Formats: sequence, C-alpha cells, structure tokens
Amino acid sequence: MSVAEVDPAPDGGLVEWWLWRAPSVERFPVEQLSAEETVLELQRVQARKAMDAAYEAELVMALAAARPDTDDPPPGHPGARRRGAGSPVPGTSEFLPDELALVLNCGRPFATQVLFDAHQLVERMPAVHAARAAGRMDDYRARVFADVLGTASDAVVAVVVPAVLPQAAGLSSGKLRNRLIAAAVAADEQFGEQRRQEAERRAAVRLHPTRDGMSTLTTEAPSAVAAAMWSTIDQAAQLARTGGDDRPIGVLRTEAHAALVLRPWDTSRPTMTGHLTLTAPLSALQPRDDATAGEEGGAKKATSGGDLPTLNGTPITTAHLRELLAQLDALAVQAPPGGSLTIALTDDDGALLATAGPAELTRLATRGCRTHGPAADCACPVLGPPAEMDGYQHSPAQERFIRLRDRTCRHPGCGQPAGRTDADHVLAYDCGGRTTCQNLCCLCRSHHRLKTFARNWRFRMGPDGTLTVTTPSGITRTTRPPGLHGQRALPPPRPEPVDESPPPF
Repeated sequence: MSVAEVDPAPDGGLVEWWLWRAPSVERFPVEQLSAEETVLELQRVQARKAMDAAYEAELVMALAAARPDTDDPPPGHPGARRRGAGSPVPGTSEFLPDELALVLNCGRPFATQVLFDAHQLVERMPAVHAARAAGRMDDYRARVFADVLGTASDAVVAVVVPAVLPQAAGLSSGKLRNRLIAAAVAADEQFGEQRRQEAERRAAVRLHPTRDGMSTLTTEAPSAVAAAMWSTIDQAAQLARTGGDDRPIGVLRTEAHAALVLRPWDTSRPTMTGHLTLTAPLSALQPRDDATAGEEGGAKKATSGGDLPTLNGTPITTAHLRELLAQLDALAVQAPPGGSLTIALTDDDGALLATAGPAELTRLATRGCRTHGPAADCACPVLGPPAEMDGYQHSPAQERFIRLRDRTCRHPGCGQPAGRTDADHVLAYDCGGRTTCQNLCCLCRSHHRLKTFARNWRFRMGPDGTLTVTTPSGITRTTRPPGLHGQRALPPPRPEPVDESPPPF
C-alpha cells in the first residue's frame, strides 16, 4: 500500500508520519519467480521475520522501561501483591504483562512469555539478539537460548553464549537445546539440578475447551510419573480392545482415563453436587392457545389497555412464566439430586433478562400481575434483573445474575470461570457507582487488583454488559457477555492461574 492511500497523519514530524502508516510488506509477484528464486525469497522472508522479532523485542523493552514498579502498591500496603507472578522484567510494574496482553491482543500468560524472552535476549544475551536482528539466526532458535539460559546466572550466560552461538544457526532446535544444557552444566554443576527442580514446580493439570463440545485435559508431571500414568491408561484400553470393543483406541483410552479418575464404582467417596442452568429465550415462551393454534401457529397475543411498562423493551409476563413451567413439566426437567436448577431468561439477542429458580417461577406465576390481578393475561413485567442495592454490598440475587451473564472473568483475554471471580463495581462505588447489575461485572482476583490499583486504566460497561477496557497507552479492547449474538465464534480463552489471596479492597 502506498503512503498516499493511508489516512493523513496528525500534525508532527517524521516519527508521526512513520507510526501512522498502514502496515505493509514488500512483495514480489510470486508467479514471476522460478523455483530457485522462490527458495531464495523464502530464505529472505525467514531472515526478515527474525529481524521483525528482534525489533518487536526492542519495542517491548521500551514499553517496559516506561512502566516502572514505583507506582505499584508497596509491600505492606493494601493491595500489595501477596503471591503469584508479577512482571518477568525486573523493576517493572506487575501490571505490565496485562497491558502488553491487550496491546498484542493475547492472554496474560503469552504476554508474560513475550516479556521474558525480550528481557533475556535484549538485556542478558545481546549477542544472540544481534544475530537475530541481523537475520543470521531465526527467532525460534533465539528463544531456545532464552528458555534454556533464562534462569542461569550471568556468569554462566557469559560463558555459554560465546561457546554455542557460532554454530547455533546450523543446529536443529533439539541439538541446540542439548548443547546449551551441556555447556551450562559444564560451567555450573548445579545447573542441571536447578532446571529439574524448576521443572517439577511447573507441574500442573490444565483444562481448556477445544471445539464441538470437546475439551483437553493435560497433566504435566515428572516423566516417570507421566509414563506410569500413560501405561495404566493404555493397558486398560488394550484390555477393552481384547474384550471385543472395536472403537478407536483413542476413544478407549479416553474412557479408561475418565474411569480411573472418576471411579464411578467407588461409593465411599463424597458424592458430587450438580448445578443445572437452563437458558430459555423469551421468544420461545409464547403462550399457546389451543383454539387458535392451527390458525396462528399457537401464538397468543397478550393484550391490555394503554401503554404498559416493559423491561429493556422486552417484558417477562406471567404468561411467559406459566408457559415455561409447562414446558419444564413436559420435559421432566428437575434439579440434580442434592443440586440446584436455575433458569436464565434471555431476549432474542441473547442478553440476560432475569434468573430464577423453579420455586420462584411458581410463586410469581401463581401471584400474577400486581396491577391486574392473578388471573390477568396482561403484558406487565413480573420478573427482571435483581433490584439495585442501596449500599456497597451486592445481593445474592445480583451475584447469581452477573455470574450467569458473564460466565468468566470479563477482562479481555481472561477465561477464569465466574465461580472464581469477584463481583466488581465497574464505576467505583466511592466515585458514585451504583450497586446494580448494569454496574457490576465478574473480574478475577488479578484483574480486580489491576482495575483497583494500576494507574491510568479505564473500565466502562454498557447497559447490555459490554465491557470496554483501555490501557494507559490508549489501546482499547471490548468483551461482551458470551450469550450475546453477533460475536465471532471463537473458543473461550484459557483461564489464568487462580489467585486465592483475600481482597484488600
């Protein structure tokens, strides 16, 4: 794209002109290249990608330099970080990874890794960074240096990098990793044991959705333990195959793994409590009239005299509730044993209008309209969002509503389940914010702290629950409640590590 096709830059000099240009890539007409020329161009593209990665790392470190930790709550101060990961760049704000995550439009864990690699290569291994910036080493091999030597002492780095770097570009990534580890162990006998201990501290079980109603459960454990687990799972699957089950071996291993973990035959363990949430679009709850079902498709028009109040333009009437109760009864929907059943009513756009349990639905449907009487078939709303609270503390009904509406932490890129979040006033209560569902949203502990203590971040929420977050550098990202229509079908982000420390606010 030529400069003439780009919107004009604001008044300023060369820097403003440069930054306001549209991104572009130098391209040669591919159809005009021979096979040999195509190979040469591919090699040039690889060198350019390495140069861009080095440039990105320098930009990341420039942002880090502008975010010192001097504005973070100091130790002993309310809101001070008690535990968990801060910034991987020494001397920078613990909220720096969150800002970079919104700049790069990614999750905090990925942004933290970007910061870690940039710090290691730009600050601690300048020779490796220079090789990448010159296009002599690809980005992946450069990051192998950062991964292996990131926790090594400066003395070890000073010995290992000059010894391995000259041959690094010609080694496979596996051989490069092994050579770096060997050189580091030769320079410091404790290095290998240190890496093993650090690896064991990373042991974890992680769950993230994939697609089509499936999820991945991964266990990172010491190799011997993981091998024993795999052998047990595989033996159980092979036994099923020997017994005549001809389904794919992957399915058999999955069922064997689930059975070994859940142990459905073991009745000595405490039973699990189930909580069922049923989502019902209001348009699907039109009352049926048997007399007119054939002529009007069973839709019975609710009528009453004059203009009637509505709830966000869509009233939830007694007739709706009676129809819902009839459908639940016809489907024999009940709460799980020892669990609970919650009904979430939405409008045609997927926005949550109200939540209730079966007992509350029955009570409201029996009581009917307060204005026109229990038997009236009017369009007066009888159920809606929980009422506003006078003080700071939100009500249980409000918490139930926003957890069902938000489902996860609402900070962009965070997938922490709503059950592990705080109900936060988007506009702070001390600044005039009201305790209403239109001003409450779910934020995990890390992002609740960010919103409360990080400087120059701005949070704003619309009536439909849309949350807009703006970083100190002016990057704005928006999240919407998962049920709202019109969103791209993207898988939910992975949840971040849970911060269990009590809120200091």
